[in-house]
Amino acid sequence: MTLAVFFGCAFIAFGPAFALFVFTIVKDPLRIIILIAGAFFWLLSLLLSSLVWFIAVKASNGAQDPTLHRGLLIFGVFFSVLLQEVFRFAYYRLLRKANEGLAAISDEDGLDISVRQMAYVAGLGFGIMSGAFSMINILSDSLGPGTVGIFGDSQYYFITAALMTLALTLLHTFWGVVFFEGCEKSRWWVIAAVVALHLLVAGLSLLNPLYEGSLPPVYGIMLLMAVWAFFSSGGSLHNLSALCTRKTQPYTRYIMNE
Repeated sequence: MTLAVFFGCAFIAFGPAFALFVFTIVKDPLRIIILIAGAFFWLLSLLLSSLVWFIAVKASNGAQDPTLHRGLLIFGVFFSVLLQEVFRFAYYRLLRKANEGLAAISDEDGLDISVRQMAYVAGLGFGIMSGAFSMINILSDSLGPGTVGIFGDSQYYFITAALMTLALTLLHTFWGVVFFEGCEKSRWWVIAAVVALHLLVAGLSLLNPLYEGSLPPVYGIMLLMAVWAFFSSGGSLHNLSALCTRKTQPYTRYIMNE
């Protein structure tokens, strides 16, 4: 049973990200480099967040006050979110400056690398690394020994953790696309909106184990960001209509030939 929980939660949390990696990134060495670099930038933000958290805990002299610990947790979460967005902006600046050099080693001779492509790959790198650190210890615990909920806690801990990890991985991808578009067009309100939504999602995660109060709003935000990222990356209703038309045309021709 524990093995089934392990693989089920792992596939839920990382299945979509793995599919995106296989179908859109793995064949292009340049995209792999950008993705790994994006994951590294997220790790740097985590390192600095951990350092600040360590200093804050030491400064509290190990106080046992639950209110203080709760306050430190909230501070650590929101500070980590802000630091992630600072490093996202730093990575955008780095990619813009390195654009010509990256194009030189691209398979597409003489063509610049699309900023939208870089935004997507960088966002996925942020999301994969964020999801890995969020889920790896939980997956390890899912192998047992132990029974979830035996002391009255929620029995849905593992599945909800996997669903939250999935949402955050995709959200980082969508945030990356929208954030880069805001930087590219100097729309600072877009950047502020991404940061605000990231803070909101982080705040909703603090409601756990009240999962019905955190998961539905997070997935609502994810759908909103998916639509926003689609239009930010150049998508339109006409594109969707053309895609659906191309998919139905072969079947329609087959019926007509019959």
